[in-house]
Amino acid sequence: MHLRSASSQERRTATIITLFGIPLSGFMTDIYLPSFPAMAQNLAVSEQSIQLTLTCFFLSYGFAQLFVGSLLDSIGRYKAMLVSLAVLCISSLAIAFTTDIWMICFWRIVQGLATSFIIVAKRAYFVDLYEGEKRKYYLSYFTVIWSCGPIIAPFLGGYMESLFNWQANFYFLAVYSGLLLIAEAFFSGETIRQKKPFNVKKMTILYGVMLRNKAFMTGVMVLGLAYSVVMVFNIAGPFVVQEHFGYNEVVIGYCTLALGVAWMIGGFLSKHYTSVSFAKKNQSFSTAQLVFVVVFIGAGTLADNLLVLISFAFFILILGGFLFTNYFTHNMIYFPNNAGIAGGLMGGLLYIITSFSSFVISASGQIETAFDMSLRYLMIVLPLAGFVFYTAWLHQKKQ
Repeated sequence: MHLRSASSQERRTATIITLFGIPLSGFMTDIYLPSFPAMAQNLAVSEQSIQLTLTCFFLSYGFAQLFVGSLLDSIGRYKAMLVSLAVLCISSLAIAFTTDIWMICFWRIVQGLATSFIIVAKRAYFVDLYEGEKRKYYLSYFTVIWSCGPIIAPFLGGYMESLFNWQANFYFLAVYSGLLLIAEAFFSGETIRQKKPFNVKKMTILYGVMLRNKAFMTGVMVLGLAYSVVMVFNIAGPFVVQEHFGYNEVVIGYCTLALGVAWMIGGFLSKHYTSVSFAKKNQSFSTAQLVFVVVFIGAGTLADNLLVLISFAFFILILGGFLFTNYFTHNMIYFPNNAGIAGGLMGGLLYIITSFSSFVISASGQIETAFDMSLRYLMIVLPLAGFVFYTAWLHQKKQ
C-alpha cells in the first residue's frame, strides 16, 4: 500500500504508528542508563567500557545516516524499515544473552545502523505526505514526541533494573520493536513520492551543496551541541548519583525522567514562540542557558548534593530543548525535494558531533561531584552559544 493514495483513515492509522516509532531511538539509548553502574559491576568492567557501548551506538547511528537518506530515496522507506525493526528485535535479545562487553559493543553498532534506517524513514514520512504549514506542524511535533523516549525510557529502565536486572531493558526493546514490526507490516505502507536512482556522483554533489550552505551547517552544529547537553548527564550522571550521592537506580530513573520532561518543555516553548524572530529568540534562550551554567558553577562550589545538580540541569535542558526544536524544524525545510538525503546528512552529523562530545566528556577526567558536572555543561554550552549567535547573524544578514 502506498500511503499517498491511501484513504484518510488508513493514513491516520499509519501516522499514529509512526508517532509510536519516533521515540524508538530515545528508548535505544536511554532505557539502560540507570543500569550503567550495575552493568559495570555484573560484567566486571570499567565505567568507561559501559559508556563506550553508548558511544558505539551514536557513532554507528550517525555515520549510517550519511548514506541511509540517499539509499532510502532510492529503494523506498517501507521495506527497509521492516527489516530494520526485525534486526532491532534480534539484536536486543542477543545483548540480553551475552556477558561479553565487546559483543555488546558490536550489537550496539548493529542497532545504531538499524535505528538510523527507521528514524530517517520516519523523519521523511511527514515531508513525503504533507505540505506547507501542515508539514511544519508535524515536524515541530517530531522532537516533542521524540523526547517521550528519553522521558519514559530511563524511568522504566530504573524500575526494571530494580525489580529484575539490566537484561530486562533489552528484553523490553525486543518486545517494543517486535510490536512495531507487526503494526507496520499490517497497517502502514510506502510514503516516498518518487524513487531516485542511487547515484553516488549525484549524492556527492548534493552533499556538497548542503555542506556549503552555511546556515544549514551551522544549524547542524547547534543541533549536535544542543543534544550534547543531554549527554552530559547521560554519560556521567548515573555514576555520580549512585556512587557519589549514594542513591539507587530507581532514583537515577527519576532524575532522567525529570530531565526528559525539561527537554519536552523546551520543545513546547519553541512552539509557543513561533511568531518571534528566529534570531532574537534563539540568542535570548542561549544567553539564558549560559547564565544558568555559570551560576551552577558557583552553586556547585558551595553545595554538593543531588538537588543542586538536578535543579540546574533541569533549566539548562529546558533551554537546550527549545534551541534543538527550533533548529530542527528550521533545518528540515531547507531541501524539501531531497528530504531523505538532507535528513540523513543532518541526523548523521548531529550524532557524530554528539558521539564526539560524549567521548570528550567521558575522557575529561573524574566526574564525581555537582561542581564537576557543572564544568562539563560549560564545555558544551559555551561553543553552543557561539554557534547560535553566528547563525543568528547569518539569518539577519540574509534578511
